[in-house]
Amino acid sequence: MVIRPLVWQDKDKIRQLLEQRGTFNKKEIEVAVELVDEALRFPEREEYHVACAIDPPDSLAGYICFGHIPMTDDCYDLYWIIVDEKYSGNGIGGRLLEFMEKGLINKRARRIYVDTSSASGYDAARSFYEKHGYQLVCVLKDFYRENDHKMIYMKELGHCVHRSQQLP
Repeated sequence: MVIRPLVWQDKDKIRQLLEQRGTFNKKEIEVAVELVDEALRFPEREEYHVACAIDPPDSLAGYICFGHIPMTDDCYDLYWIIVDEKYSGNGIGGRLLEFMEKGLINKRARRIYVDTSSASGYDAARSFYEKHGYQLVCVLKDFYRENDHKMIYMKELGHCVHRSQQLP
């Protein structure tokens, strides 16, 4: 398994992966693909970072999309992480998280936030985040729809020194 930056050929495979999982509705898939498109069309903006887990020679096993939260000091959002069902349980999601976290620690990021739903279809996602050290920090009741709450998880990136605390 290789984790590498996004390339144009990945876009359609990512859409297929999102559709295949059956977890996301049409609008969610459109938004996910829009972020991939933005990352491909405007890499210089560095708004969205996308990495792909590839099973050589060219099978997309999963991907992760994250970006800096505007108007924050070194905080990031994890927008999307998904693994193809045929690769589930093989640690690929954890490897994608580790890839993102190591890169963000090198950038001196402080925190990573991830939003998810309270709906039962997201039980595995919530367990995954908790297993990897993300803590539930906020619940916004009835956010997505009635009885579907927004669950916000956060992870401190440990030993990072905030820029204002660095020695001259």
